[in-house]
Amino acid sequence: MAGKFAHGTVFSATIGSTLTAIAELTSISGVELSADDIDATTHDSDDGYKEFNQGLKDGGAINLEGLFIADTSQEGLKDLFDNGTVVAMTIAFPEDLAEWQFNGYVNAISTAAPIDGNIDFSASVKVTGKPLLVVGS
Repeated sequence: MAGKFAHGTVFSATIGSTLTAIAELTSISGVELSADDIDATTHDSDDGYKEFNQGLKDGGAINLEGLFIADTSQEGLKDLFDNGTVVAMTIAFPEDLAEWQFNGYVNAISTAAPIDGNIDFSASVKVTGKPLLVVGS
């Protein structure tokens, strides 16, 4: 089966009271789920191999990159960083393939102005709590 074309993926964050698409994004990293490993090895463990249980889970961070155009959605990300507010966010894939729904806060934001390129911005969002993957949204 062929993969799906990512063009048209939308990252949105609740700005004010409205779920708002962030403008001019060129890259959206995915939700990165991970879990801690808890060592459960005992003197009775078979064959001298360590044993583990799954510990606390982490929703990871989402990295955004885009063209800086100073619109209200990009300004809204800066406001979320300033306020440290945890808000509802989504990553919606094209053709209603699926949507990640989660709460998060902006923990980094920056701009760059290379002499021979576009004015860019980047931001990082920390996922807090359990993200939900809705397939066929």
